Amino acid sequence: MIQPFLKRSLLWLTLLFWFATATPALALTEEQKLFNEAWRIVNQSYVDPSFNHSNWFQLREKILKKPLDNRDQTYTAIEGLLAKLDDPFTRLLRPDQYRNLQVSTAGELSGVGLQIGFEAESGDVVVIAPIEGSPAALAGLLSGDRILTVDGVAISGRDLDEAAARMRGPRGTTVALQVLRDQQTLDFELVRDRISLNPVRSQLDRDGDHPPIGYIRLSQFNANASVEVAHAIAQLDQQGAEAFVLDLRNNSGGLLTAGIEIAREWLNEGAIVYTVNRQGVLDSFAANGQALTDKPLALLVNRGTASASEILAGALQDNERAILVGDRTFGKGLIQSLFELSDGAGLAVTVAEYETPNHNDINKQGIQPDLAVEQSEPLFAEAIASAAVRQYQAAVTALTEQVRHRA
Repeated sequence: MIQPFLKRSLLWLTLLFWFATATPALALTEEQKLFNEAWRIVNQSYVDPSFNHSNWFQLREKILKKPLDNRDQTYTAIEGLLAKLDDPFTRLLRPDQYRNLQVSTAGELSGVGLQIGFEAESGDVVVIAPIEGSPAALAGLLSGDRILTVDGVAISGRDLDEAAARMRGPRGTTVALQVLRDQQTLDFELVRDRISLNPVRSQLDRDGDHPPIGYIRLSQFNANASVEVAHAIAQLDQQGAEAFVLDLRNNSGGLLTAGIEIAREWLNEGAIVYTVNRQGVLDSFAANGQALTDKPLALLVNRGTASASEILAGALQDNERAILVGDRTFGKGLIQSLFELSDGAGLAVTVAEYETPNHNDINKQGIQPDLAVEQSEPLFAEAIASAAVRQYQAAVTALTEQVRHRA
């Protein structure tokens, strides 16, 4: 008779023998390891735990059974995997694309100066906003234009990075764009230039029958944005500004941290944004009692106002710190994180959704301004803060009333 402990020992030996024979060790190639690295990042971080209702483990096994003979095949396999998520913001950034993205959030780049996005309904590449003073802005490209071809090559919104890469290039070289605007096809030939990414421009407006207005134009939430906005607030305050206009029109976003820091420069207390991750865990960021001014504030917004700009706009609107003037915003309520792969490529992965302080989900809906004023004029750098611009003038009128009530 076999003792109970001996039975258990024999059972464990049998199981171990079966496991060893049934699952032989597989040595992954370098290409398979890179693919697996990307798969694991998404598996651990992606906001949707159902992975768009796909069997994420089965997808990995299926792809790993196929030969990956070179790096290009591996990148293609990763891109095919990510396509199953049907999320244009979760994407592979090949090494040159990843380096360009890092530069664009910290310094400058060479290209035509277009911020572009993907429209899910049509699959088109859509201009969110041209960068002020860039070749694209000077040529007259507008927010909402749909880019059809770059140098004669048709592009798809599902590969934003390829579209962006085709438009970048050495200073002085030309690139041809074909766009669709209001059912009309337009052709542009642009000369690439160095694109300055200094995100802030400011001036004191003393013209007209209104109090001195401190005008701050914020074009991007890059690494320098919060410091530059704080400097502009202090400088305009010293010059006698009695109210402020913060212009977020055609600001397509950037760093989440910059948006939060800038909200704290205007907001003394209250929630700024709530984020919801894949576990449904609600996190929040709040003001820290260090606002730089409490003077009346108006935000200018339009359909090119997106992402971190909408976080800032939602925070100041919901806390009744600012009046929003202009058009409904773009509607991007998703947050991405960047992950660097071991070969220098990167992954942009949607890791959370965000809500405004009043728990409004603005994804694909945008934020409705308090004072709706249609933008009828192109945004040219030399004229956007003048009485001739209807949205700016509407903001000045509203601020003038607030200043007089405070007196």
